[in-house]
Amino acid sequence: MPNKNEIKGTPAFIQGNEAVVEAALAAGCSFFGGYPITPSSEIAEGCAEKLPLVGGVYIQLEDEIASMASIIGASLAGAKSMTATSGPGFSLMQENLGFAYIAEVPCVIINVMRGGPSTGLPTKLSQSDVMQARFGTHGDYTPIVIAPSNVQEVYDLTIHAFNCSEMFNTPVVVLLDELLGHMREKIIIPDEQDIYIQNRRYPSVPPEFYKPHDITPDLVSEFVAYGEGYRHNITGLTHDEQGFPTSKPAEVQKMLKKLRRKIHAHRKEIIQYDEDFMDDALYAVISYGSSARAAMSAVRMARARGIRVGLLKLKTLWPFPGKRVHQIASEVKGIVVAEMNMGQMIREVDRYAMGQCKVKGALRYDGLVIEPDEIYEKIVELRTKK
Repeated sequence: MPNKNEIKGTPAFIQGNEAVVEAALAAGCSFFGGYPITPSSEIAEGCAEKLPLVGGVYIQLEDEIASMASIIGASLAGAKSMTATSGPGFSLMQENLGFAYIAEVPCVIINVMRGGPSTGLPTKLSQSDVMQARFGTHGDYTPIVIAPSNVQEVYDLTIHAFNCSEMFNTPVVVLLDELLGHMREKIIIPDEQDIYIQNRRYPSVPPEFYKPHDITPDLVSEFVAYGEGYRHNITGLTHDEQGFPTSKPAEVQKMLKKLRRKIHAHRKEIIQYDEDFMDDALYAVISYGSSARAAMSAVRMARARGIRVGLLKLKTLWPFPGKRVHQIASEVKGIVVAEMNMGQMIREVDRYAMGQCKVKGALRYDGLVIEPDEIYEKIVELRTKK
């Protein structure tokens, strides 16, 4: 991705939720099915206003179960599709999210996180759906989950989410939080010709030879919409390469391995992160989403006081950039994981650190934004404790 100072296009001063809408339109989204829920409702409102102007369709469903089902159906009919929700709605979507995964249906789910459990803190911010995004749907599931930290990234990474979804025939989750969803910042909307758009791979064989779940060399099957003359059987059951249900152990194992391997084989194309001040760092802060904004300020504070700290800002949460985290852990004396929950991503960081250095959490989960001072204090604690 180009340096932000090199991006050319149209300036805009918009909310994170509004940036989702603009990015979805730029990516070619033509269907939104959803149910309004704080703090994501501006996404539904924006799609209701703008999709019909470009020939797209907006539908408000009776609940989030139907919302997720609708974007699966729209995708199977050939549309790039999206829904938006928050924690309670995301919970309701989990079964159909698993259906989209096993049936290899591209679609994008935006979760603007708020405090929970249950109704929790509807108008406050949180990052407590991180592990739900990873493990929420039942069965063995290998997701793609993306987390922007500013409004420019909301725009850029929403397009990346659509591209990943279309490239790998899989649902992709984008995690915002209330702060980012409602924050207004200046961004640059790139010129249309400068935006890379990925479309699903169309069959290269005649209908009689088409296998919707064929195991290709790069593990990505060709995708064709309903009504185009190709037989495409869809099921939530384990299935063979033709899409027909099977319970034969060898075929089940083959299919499940393919679903996992097609994500891991393309990690370099999926995973994104930024690093600052890591070249000479003795300590590191790892953060994501809105927390990464405070983390950057905390790192600058520490640097100004002579503490050599660097920042690893995660843009892709899953698949997790474990190799880079392991490498960082081998080079520093300690890591602070800054997040707005009771400690979710810290577990993954600690797992990949493998005891090479101390790992400490800077955690806040009362509905308020984490402050740079809170993160800085944890950096100092790491430095002073034996």
